[in-house]
Amino acid sequence: MKSKAALSGLLFLCMATLSWSAAPVSTPRLANGHPDLSGIWENGGGIDFLKPQQLANGSVCIAGCAGADPASAPGAVRPRLPPDRPRYKPQFQARVAELAAKQVQFDPVLRCRPPGLPRIGPPDKIVQSNREVVFLYEDVSGPFYRVVPLDPKATRNDDSETWLGNALGRWEGDTLVVDSRNFNDESWLTDDGAIHSKQLQVTERLRRVGDVIEYQATVVDPVMLAEPWVMRARQLTRTDIEFGEPAPCIEQDLQHMVDETYHTNPR
Repeated sequence: MKSKAALSGLLFLCMATLSWSAAPVSTPRLANGHPDLSGIWENGGGIDFLKPQQLANGSVCIAGCAGADPASAPGAVRPRLPPDRPRYKPQFQARVAELAAKQVQFDPVLRCRPPGLPRIGPPDKIVQSNREVVFLYEDVSGPFYRVVPLDPKATRNDDSETWLGNALGRWEGDTLVVDSRNFNDESWLTDDGAIHSKQLQVTERLRRVGDVIEYQATVVDPVMLAEPWVMRARQLTRTDIEFGEPAPCIEQDLQHMVDETYHTNPR
């Protein structure tokens, strides 16, 4: 029979082991004290809304395919959530509805155009230094990157319009804030016809806690939107799965389209 002292020591050891195993992962930091966002991140976005299916009559269905269950499709990583969409001024609502109804016909992404911001979502990989942060993406229309300088003097001095905007980053405590401007008006904010003007402004906020990054974006378009759109927050989890060679973007043979039915999409 063990002594009371021995039992107490065993209990202390078990509690210490439990405490050690449950300890939170510390947030790595650069030498300058800022959190290190570098790494490969699973962001739960996915590009699985494009899953061509061979139909019995020999045709190929690209989107909105009958019987498709996105929740059980390969690569599905999360259940569907209610749509997260911006609210438009009355004079633009009909146009947005028309584009949503005919997405397969008008979506620029299906023509291998860049997805734009914030449609592209959080980055899949981040490379960070004291001077800049680089965001890398794999999306349905190909690989993309964004260079986010942290010094205002390092920003581009032109105001040319771009698909992903001109970005400038700053730190607010442990949160990286990225402000982007100078967009063209050819991309969509979401997958469902959410157009925007050239006055678009997007602010992203990334905060790392252990092996998780909390991501949220706020969209302002004083021309088209009735109010700023604060997107649903996302969580990025660190992974060791490195990028492979990205698949090429292949236009989905839209000239042979026989059905304009649009899909529902959790993005």
